[in-house]
Amino acid sequence: MKALIETMIEPLVDHPEAIKISEKEEMNKIVYHLQVHEDDVGKVIGKNGRIAKSIRTVVYAAGMKSDKKIYLDIM
Repeated sequence: MKALIETMIEPLVDHPEAIKISEKEEMNKIVYHLQVHEDDVGKVIGKNGRIAKSIRTVVYAAGMKSDKKIYLDIM
């Protein structure tokens, strides 16, 4: 899942080396924390959050095979 997130984010940002994805697994959910360079946050979120929503939709769809709920936090 980390590779999928990174593949989607890299073309959007100016500082791909600053992409950090951490994973926190709990009983019934997996939370992915995405950190990007402070100059790239707006590019990842997009106008009115449209890009962030699209990224989350793809990640959630890819996680449908899992028994756990998938969450993506963008920082």
